[in-house]
Amino acid sequence: MVGFILTQPLSIMSKNQFILGIVILLLGCGILAYEGFYVTKEESVLKVGPLDVKARTQERVPIPAPLGWICIVGGAIILIYGGLSKRA
Repeated sequence: MVGFILTQPLSIMSKNQFILGIVILLLGCGILAYEGFYVTKEESVLKVGPLDVKARTQERVPIPAPLGWICIVGGAIILIYGGLSKRA
């Protein structure tokens, strides 16, 4: 069924729905692939007169895998619903 919908011309399905479905689907795949991102923080460790010693630390901010699966399923639903609603 999904193959049928993806092979339909975009005149049947709204182009905006198609783009939104693909973007959300790819976002979900990206979330599952990377599982998070890193944030670099810079802190002042020692400050004596004009001398300022700073330390950089990296912290990982995780993105939960279920959020990726929700995006994948949501994108697929948008693609399927968009294709079926214009066909009827």
